[in-house]
Amino acid sequence: MGDWKKTACILCELNCGIEVLAQDGEIKKVRGDKAHPASKGYVCQKASRLNHYHTGRDRVTSPLRRTKDGDFEEISWDTAITEIASKLGAVKDQYGGDKIFYYGGGGQGNHLPGAYSRATLAAFGAKYKSTAIAQEKTGEIFVNSLMLGNGTRGDFEHSEVSIFIGKNPWQSHGIPRARVLLREIHKDSKRKMIVIDPRVSETAELADYHLAVKPGTDAWLIAALLGALVQQDGIDQDWVRENTVGLDEIMPFIASIPVAEFAEISGIELETIKEVSRVIANADSVAVFEDLGVQMNRHSTLVSYLEKLIWALTGNFGKKGAQFVPTQMGPVATFKVTPQLKSPVVGAPIISGLVPCNVISEEILTDHPDRYRAMIIESGNPVHSVADSKRMREALRSLECVVVIDIAMTETAREADYILPTANQFEKAEATFFNFEFPENYFHLRHPVFDPPANVLPEPEIHARLVEAAGVLPEGLVDKLRSRQKFGRLAFGAAFQKAMRSAPGLMNLAPVILYRTIGETLPAGLKSASVLWGSANFALAKFGEGVKRAVKPGISLTPNEVVFDKILNSPSGFVFSKDDYEESFDRIRTADGKINLVIPTLLDELESLKQGYQALTNDEFPLVLAAGERRSFTANTIYRNPEWRRKDLEGALRINQADASALGLATGDKAQLVTHAGSAKVVVEVSERMPQGNVSLPNGQGIAYPTDNGESKVTGTSTNELTGTHLRDFIAGTPWHKHVPARLEAIG
Repeated sequence: MGDWKKTACILCELNCGIEVLAQDGEIKKVRGDKAHPASKGYVCQKASRLNHYHTGRDRVTSPLRRTKDGDFEEISWDTAITEIASKLGAVKDQYGGDKIFYYGGGGQGNHLPGAYSRATLAAFGAKYKSTAIAQEKTGEIFVNSLMLGNGTRGDFEHSEVSIFIGKNPWQSHGIPRARVLLREIHKDSKRKMIVIDPRVSETAELADYHLAVKPGTDAWLIAALLGALVQQDGIDQDWVRENTVGLDEIMPFIASIPVAEFAEISGIELETIKEVSRVIANADSVAVFEDLGVQMNRHSTLVSYLEKLIWALTGNFGKKGAQFVPTQMGPVATFKVTPQLKSPVVGAPIISGLVPCNVISEEILTDHPDRYRAMIIESGNPVHSVADSKRMREALRSLECVVVIDIAMTETAREADYILPTANQFEKAEATFFNFEFPENYFHLRHPVFDPPANVLPEPEIHARLVEAAGVLPEGLVDKLRSRQKFGRLAFGAAFQKAMRSAPGLMNLAPVILYRTIGETLPAGLKSASVLWGSANFALAKFGEGVKRAVKPGISLTPNEVVFDKILNSPSGFVFSKDDYEESFDRIRTADGKINLVIPTLLDELESLKQGYQALTNDEFPLVLAAGERRSFTANTIYRNPEWRRKDLEGALRINQADASALGLATGDKAQLVTHAGSAKVVVEVSERMPQGNVSLPNGQGIAYPTDNGESKVTGTSTNELTGTHLRDFIAGTPWHKHVPARLEAIG
């Protein structure tokens, strides 16, 4: 009959707790896990199709090496590890380890590889890296770093006013039990919801105020809201004077905002902007969530700044229903701006340790002596997910060695020299560090549900073998630490810390050392969780009192051992910290412990908005393409089998009725979509959700997947065959995927 086993959904950052009916190696049914601390039994329709991920027909089940004719051949693990270590070592010896570039480190719900990759990078001297975060979040991270030195989230569970900017949580979630919570807010007459989005999204339909901003003018709209707040005395002067610095310096910029002019540019009525600003000013609490609709759009970093000025100037921080700073089980981002950190060829700013994705190909396709010469790509698919796929394929083909660590024959894997197959997310221990709840935060280590194929390895084992092949581990160290384990973890911990202090840089190899020591003592299937012993120490060091309130120390165990044991023995996850709202103030990491309101570069950009809006569209490209819309049956490339979609199999191009009529198009027709970067045939869907002049394509399409007879078939349109790397934010380098000039041509 099969067994119900606890795990989590892997399709978005929420990673809702689920139970799956495992039978005959497949997921037969999915239901919400009521014991999960955050999702509490909630699950959306996408999770019910997870067997399509688990049973993918394009799995790689043996190490592969590219042959001279461009095909792949199976090789042994010993051969793969030896050859890869030799080739990466040769790059290090000839050009320097910093010419080895790393991309990935874990997809949604798949974060443990990132922890272990650190050891491999250290072993070969690699310095530069990037992830999907650099596609989306580094502009906001830049602003948070300078304003607070930390990251913030919104308490939508209790907020009187909820603001979603370029965010459609009905489809993309981002908050626990999203659809339940959105309905609760919608039905409560004492609460208000404000949505800023050009489209009539599902969330916008529930909003009290849908500000249908003209595509690409979000900065003018939010600046107008900020200006209206000042003009209508909406600033909480006492709170701001006590908790922030820089008000007098930024006030001339805000006071001089031409609100009426900016309102006209944004397409929103002036009186509506004034009314919304009054709603924000008069609310007891306001929570704000910005997302990809603005983070992958024009003026994205400026929008992040203006949005944060709104909640800061109205005193919506460190209290119930407002913005807060969550605890963490491990660092998700680095909130420190180091201006001198630049990419070696382009000189692009490196934010949170990440090279902007849009410059990766530029860093490779050059004769510059500091260009990258090799890449390790893990649980990532940059050929599909990064702007200008053609250019990325060309870049990978020009490298001396490309190693892909993944479960499937992805678009990126097809360009690799070596493919190292790993267990999927239901065949290994796995976790996510995207836990942002407050005042109670949780952590969830997922246990394996199935056994992996015989000849694949979990990522920690792959990294351990690469590190060992590099010959960088001190001789006898692992054996010495293993001998201390018989005296208990306390004795092991003391020996481990002493060893880490004994040699510079050894801490970078710690994940592999823990894997080879503590890992061998853990319950079956949980060896990969050994790195979380360090995470327990991190959480206690950073958030000690909150962690101790949630996880009371035992009589014979130290607090970190109690936390580690809870990690290992809580199949539904557990609450690891309990905080007071005011503790967010203690987590401000600025020099004076106050919120810094002044970011000069962005104030200059705010001032530049007065020059007016300069359209990117023209007679040749009159439409704005939003590339990567979230829909009911779209997800990222975790789902490779298109059969998972119950509807909209091809991922139709959504278009306004007026635009469709002008082109003689109707729903179901085919058309040619053209941009500066490329063109693609699309299926048209006329939609009332779309504003005139704006078209959209969903994310996760254009995947080459084998049919039943083994032939490869591409379903839908890969949006990054149509995007270019030149359209990007001038600070963070984040792409303007939501604002791509385009035209549409009817096909016969």
